[in-house]
Amino acid sequence: MNKNRVSVWSALACATALLTAPSTYAAGIPNCDRQCLYGLLDQYLAALVRKDPAALPWAKHAMTTENNVTLAIGDGLWGTITGLGDYKLKFADVEQGQVGFFGVVKETNDSSGVALRIKIQDKQIAEVETLVFRLADAAAIGGGGSPFANPKFEDKPILQQNVPAAQRRPRARMISIADGYFDTLQLNDGQLFTEFDPQCNRMENGLQTTNHAIPNFTDVVQLGCAEQFKLGYYRYDDRLRGRRYPLVDEERGLVLAAGFIDHAGRLGTYKLTDGRVVESPIRRPHSFYLIELFKIVDGKIRQIESLFMTVPYNMPSPWDQP
Repeated sequence: MNKNRVSVWSALACATALLTAPSTYAAGIPNCDRQCLYGLLDQYLAALVRKDPAALPWAKHAMTTENNVTLAIGDGLWGTITGLGDYKLKFADVEQGQVGFFGVVKETNDSSGVALRIKIQDKQIAEVETLVFRLADAAAIGGGGSPFANPKFEDKPILQQNVPAAQRRPRARMISIADGYFDTLQLNDGQLFTEFDPQCNRMENGLQTTNHAIPNFTDVVQLGCAEQFKLGYYRYDDRLRGRRYPLVDEERGLVLAAGFIDHAGRLGTYKLTDGRVVESPIRRPHSFYLIELFKIVDGKIRQIESLFMTVPYNMPSPWDQP
């Protein structure tokens, strides 16, 4: 038989075997659907409260971080948690095997906001990224009397709702919209590099920082998402670095992002687009490590849920290491 014909038949046989193999990966179908991902998340949270990491199906080389530091499985929050709060937002990316969570953790007398990202491979936990926003972090962000010292973490129905099919956008476009938000924030000068829904609101560490009057705080928070950025108020955000978009829930219209906001602290006074001259509120080098969730409806950002904390200036991410 002709050798070329043999190779053709071999290729066809291999393709047929792949298509008919029982493995769910053979046809490009994930082996853990949304219900499976949520189930493993629930198992993780239950084991966390029990302080029992051994009860979970860990992958052989699982990696875990808390507040941007690599920790051994069972360290950090595992040793101090005493319960969970009522706020529990779950979302999932079946294609990438990722599941996310925003909620509240209790540590004896304190309650803190928490963001989780868990990667599942072969129904085992391969990665866990955790950010816990504790009250000490509030003081680091705003000093004494900081409005972040009294966070309010609660359910937002818009984040729980599915997006109608006609108003969804493909994964790559959703990531581009979220990345455009960070481009807009970086060295903010009044230009918009993304689109905002007129009803857009932003929650940062349990504080609404749009369309909200806050005593003894900047009046910029009374403006909407787009209006704030058009003013150029956030000029002091020098760099949006280490951007990652590990989870996209197309059904819910959600993009989970992680990264850093770097502040050089060199900017003194600067002019807003309305002509006012203001003083930068940040005059020291430091960075914010963030985990941020974007709700995108009809190509526009509708809601933002963000947790962030202060870390050393230009601190690298364990997730960016080779």
